[in-house]
Amino acid sequence: MIYLLRLLLLMALPLALASQDRPRDLNVPFGVMTPGPENAITDVAGVRVGHTTLFRGDSVRTGVTAILPHAGDMYREKVPAAIYLGNGYGKLAGYSQVRELGELETPIVLTNTLSVATGMNALISACLRDNPDVQSVNAVVGETNDGHLNDIRGRHVAEADVLAAIEAATAGEVAEGNVGAGTGTTCFGWKGGIGTSSRKLPESLGGYTVGVLVQTNFGGVLQIAGVPVGPLLGEYYFREQLDERADGSCMIVVATDAPLGPRNLERIAKRAMLGLARTGGIASNGSGDYVIAFSTHAGNRIQADGPRVREVQELANGGTSPLFLATIEATEEAIVNSLFAAEDMTGVDGHSREALPVERVMELLRERGALR
Repeated sequence: MIYLLRLLLLMALPLALASQDRPRDLNVPFGVMTPGPENAITDVAGVRVGHTTLFRGDSVRTGVTAILPHAGDMYREKVPAAIYLGNGYGKLAGYSQVRELGELETPIVLTNTLSVATGMNALISACLRDNPDVQSVNAVVGETNDGHLNDIRGRHVAEADVLAAIEAATAGEVAEGNVGAGTGTTCFGWKGGIGTSSRKLPESLGGYTVGVLVQTNFGGVLQIAGVPVGPLLGEYYFREQLDERADGSCMIVVATDAPLGPRNLERIAKRAMLGLARTGGIASNGSGDYVIAFSTHAGNRIQADGPRVREVQELANGGTSPLFLATIEATEEAIVNSLFAAEDMTGVDGHSREALPVERVMELLRERGALR
């Protein structure tokens, strides 16, 4: 009888949403391209993601997210990479060497602003452990500032937490929302977090996959599927934050299996900022917006002890446009996924962030005919 009553109640509330529903599951449209099986960065073969989430007492709300381009030794088998700086109010360790050489030689670690040094130490420790002859390594660590919800000055992330995220990295489904480096973040005035998405090109365009993972902690005026959700909800929620607090940061990681070198990877990275703009992000003065893009194409890995002359495959410039579109769409969807997955949170000094009111958002999208 109780089960029947619950079933009738659910039938009477058609807008009630399961917590695991992603926007695409709810018929929110994101462009014209098809996502991969998991709609995640791990749809790019070989890419793995791991999280360490630190949620302690009433003030620790932070963590680590690690992105591994392949399962081998990253120092011995580097991958082509590029970094695009959308707005530089941030602390991205390892930027200059990737910019200079176009190579990525460690996993990518995301964490909070004051834990970048810890992330570097962990990546260095792991590389030295596995490579007794190494005397220099370029650790790549990005950040956003989660100090509103997290006791950031306490520097609670330990080297072991970073190593744990790397060890926990797996393929397949990627946890989103209040996890890893997204545990204590804020996006458009609501609770932000980790989000991911992917696109699979048709075989006629190469059949390549593009995957994106974001750590959202930025502001602007939120729009979803072209609907000005931020202003519409601003009459009721977070008007002050939407109008006056656009600062923050967004770390964006783009992976692809297309045969690309650093020059075209940077061109792809630039397009990720267009995906951020489609959600209403403005890359404000106080925002650290960085895009790290890499290619997993096996034939183009850079061997640490390889020959002086390498043979590489490079997609022609004319073949990059579908990848540009894939990157824009996947970035937009990953950002919105982070908002839909995030949950209410209270943290340090009693500060709180409410989750995006998904049911109300869906009503707005439905009213404006924005759903598929």
